[in-house]
Amino acid sequence: MKTLFLEARAEIKITLPKSLLSKLPQRIALFTTVQFFDNIESIKEQLESENKTVILLTSQHSKYAGQALGCTIENFDAEISKNHKNESFDAFLYIGDGMFHPEALLIKNQKEVYCYNPYTEQTIVLDKHLMEKSIKQQKGALLKFYSSQNIGIVISIKPGQYHLRKARELEKRFPDKNFYKIMFSTIDFSQLENFNFIDCWVNTACPRIAYDDFKKFPKSVVDVNEIINPYKAR
Repeated sequence: MKTLFLEARAEIKITLPKSLLSKLPQRIALFTTVQFFDNIESIKEQLESENKTVILLTSQHSKYAGQALGCTIENFDAEISKNHKNESFDAFLYIGDGMFHPEALLIKNQKEVYCYNPYTEQTIVLDKHLMEKSIKQQKGALLKFYSSQNIGIVISIKPGQYHLRKARELEKRFPDKNFYKIMFSTIDFSQLENFNFIDCWVNTACPRIAYDDFKKFPKSVVDVNEIINPYKAR
C-alpha cells in the first residue's frame, strides 16, 4: 500500500523571549518538529545574534537537519565523537508543544533540554533525572535478556516499524537462546500474557515502546537497539 506524507506547517511566527535567551548555554543543538520548521532559520539567526553557537543535527530517519522525531532515540554525543568532533554542544533547545519529542532527546543524551512552547510561550527545562526510571528499567531489562533462555521478540508489520532483519540478527548473535517471534500490526499487550514461558521480551517496533510502555509487558522488555547496536543506543 502506497503512503503519502503531507507536511502540515503551523502559520505562526516564533521569536524567542529574552528570558530564555539569557538562560541558554553557549553551544546549542536546535530541534523542532516539521510543523514549526518554517521558523528554524529565523530562530537560528536570533540565537546567533546573541552570540550563541547553533548546531543542526540530523536524526536517523529525519528529512531535515534539526527535525525532531519522537520515535527516534539517538546518542548524538556518540555520533559527534565518532564523526563530527567540531559539533559538540552544551544543551538542546526544542521548539514545540508536548514532551514526547524532547524526552527522546533526553533519554540517550546527558544534556539538558530547554523546551519552548510557541503557543503558550512557556519554557520548561528537562534534565536526566526525569528519565532515570526509564533508563534504569532498560539497563535492568538488558541484564535480564543476557541471563534468560526463552526470548520473545515483538515484531510490528507497520511501515517504518517492521524490523524483521534485526530479529534475525539477534538470533544469529545468540544461537544458544530460544527465540519466539510474535508479530502484530497494532501490538496487543494483553495477548503477550498467553506466552507465559517467555523469560524476557525484545521490542523491535518503535523504540519508545520499551521506554514508555514497559509496564504493559508481563516480563521485562528491552529495545533491540540496546543489544545489537549499543554504541548508538547509548
